[in-house]
Amino acid sequence: MSFESHSNSEADLRRYEALLEMADLMVHHRTLPELFQEVAQRLQKVVSLDFVNLSLHDPTFDTMRLHLWQGGDTPAVPAEEAGVDTASGWVFQNQQPLLCRDLRQETRFPEILGRLRERDYRSCCLLPLTTAREKLGVLSFGSSRESAYGTQDLQLMERVAALMALAVENRGTRQALQEEKERLQALLKVSAALVTHTDLGMLLPAVGEGIRGIANYDYGSLALQEGTALRMYPLASRLGQEVIGRETAVPLHEAPAGRAMLDKETKFFKGSDLAAIDSPFARRVLQAGVQSLCCIPLKSAKGVLGSLNLGSTKEQSVCANDLSLLTQIASQLAVSLENTRAYREARELKNKLKQEKLYLEDEIRSELNFEEIVGDDPEIRKVLSDVRTVAPTDATVLILGETGTGKELIARAVHRMSQRRDHSFIKMNCAAIPTGLLESELFGHEKGAFTGAVSQKIGRLELADAGTLFLDEVGDIPLELQPKLLRVLQDQEFERLGCTRTIRVNIRIIAATNRNLAKSITERQFRSDLFYRLHVFPIRMPPLRERPQDIPLLVRYFVQKLARRMGKQIDTIPSDTLNKMRDWNWPGNIRELENLVERSVILTKGSTLYVPLAELRPQPESAETDRTLQTTDREYIIRTLRETRGVLSGPQGAAARLGLPRTSLQSKMQKLGINRKDYEVGEP
Repeated sequence: MSFESHSNSEADLRRYEALLEMADLMVHHRTLPELFQEVAQRLQKVVSLDFVNLSLHDPTFDTMRLHLWQGGDTPAVPAEEAGVDTASGWVFQNQQPLLCRDLRQETRFPEILGRLRERDYRSCCLLPLTTAREKLGVLSFGSSRESAYGTQDLQLMERVAALMALAVENRGTRQALQEEKERLQALLKVSAALVTHTDLGMLLPAVGEGIRGIANYDYGSLALQEGTALRMYPLASRLGQEVIGRETAVPLHEAPAGRAMLDKETKFFKGSDLAAIDSPFARRVLQAGVQSLCCIPLKSAKGVLGSLNLGSTKEQSVCANDLSLLTQIASQLAVSLENTRAYREARELKNKLKQEKLYLEDEIRSELNFEEIVGDDPEIRKVLSDVRTVAPTDATVLILGETGTGKELIARAVHRMSQRRDHSFIKMNCAAIPTGLLESELFGHEKGAFTGAVSQKIGRLELADAGTLFLDEVGDIPLELQPKLLRVLQDQEFERLGCTRTIRVNIRIIAATNRNLAKSITERQFRSDLFYRLHVFPIRMPPLRERPQDIPLLVRYFVQKLARRMGKQIDTIPSDTLNKMRDWNWPGNIRELENLVERSVILTKGSTLYVPLAELRPQPESAETDRTLQTTDREYIIRTLRETRGVLSGPQGAAARLGLPRTSLQSKMQKLGINRKDYEVGEP
């Protein structure tokens, strides 16, 4: 055997051994950079090698990512990315090797190959990294020697490239499996959060952390539609907190999320797109450094609820692989939010029904003045005609009249003849509720809204939703609450005490008063704008003295009702008695008449009604005494009311101190003309 043949055999053996070593490295390598470095070092022992370059294709940006080894023990380092119009890109696209035996004579790809010439490299070879399933990149190597690579060297390098391609593919497969595992774990975490939490405050942080395991984002938010606005919440991100804070409301057309919701499709925004929206919110997003934003609509069976928004300080916020999974999460989130909203509405409805039940039970227990409207006088017929006219509409009604004329009865008649008859009729006496509790009683409050608010309370406005709210003695509403009532009349919306969420209602308001509201406006005790909102359709209730021909009808009606209740048989009412009752001026109106008839039925022994007519006889000799007693009585009641700060009921209330039932005290106050202004004057 010649020396040359022996040398070739030794070279082939070294190549074969190097190939076996590299195959073993492919099986046991830990990371791709470590593998690349060790392969390069072993290749240097069998071929002329001054540098090795591994270029892997990035399909997302269609670029070649470079890893360069330049000899010795120096680790391979990532170099800059290059386009596909380079030498590596040509080899990748055409899947053909590129051999340059003398770089000084090579005119193609001047930018890349020119750099090799500047570093005194004279020859190089580029081989495609390809497996049976995909194209991966390019393996390049070079030497400072001219024509450094012969046929056998190229054959070795082709085999090394094939092994390297398998290693890269395996590494990609393992990485993809690991990423898929992490994504599935994140999806499971999100699903668990959606199932576990019904409160938005606990749901959002859990969902935000789960999504972070899928997509790396710098800005995250959740937008939920509320009418023509979006309620924005930050989603486990510093920039989200910076832009939104705890939560904020943004007009629908001013938020990028609004575009995705209106078009019902995922929208991508670049920095220039955000600038083009030209709204305060979009500018805040840009000022926070967000350069790309993805808004995914939250679609449910009932429509689009809002959107999931993820942004990045880089030019791409969400990659295509993540978008599919994020869209699934958005769908699950929409269902969860729909269920959360339904749960909250069901809970509120349950509380409302509970409050409504208590209210209606109280209504059933309370004794109505009369159950039917009795009368044939032209004045009362005009009132009933007005009721028939206004009832089918939803117009606000203001019932004016003295105490005891039956204003509540007319309000109920309006409700029964309206389209709201199948819904609640909720009444509220504004004069009977202490000033400090009136707002809570009307609008409701949240738990902890003030000292003593140990649970959520549904206000009368919510109880009357879809029905009618009757505000009796509306002239006694404090001046500071009148703007809030005006807003309800104008916009049909309000907020509970201690809550920022706007509640919309669909109610009809009927108000009643025995006050002269025009005088109250002059005295700055009542707002003129609220008066005009209430004074849409006024109905004046005539006092009983203006309808004398109805008095006999009312007496007969009350006698039948009360005698039946007391188990008595009363068949006759003396005509002289009826005449004297008709001639009385009835300062207490129908309420006074009913009370007199009730006393008469109690006193009657036989079948003929006995009426203590002496109570109706004027006593001029004692008029001055009566006035003095009334003045003393009035002053004593006012002093007691001031001491109790206007509280009527309860163990420390004015009624208990005076030894009177609350209803009797209210009746006395009305008779003596005592209103809130009298006992609030001089309060500390």
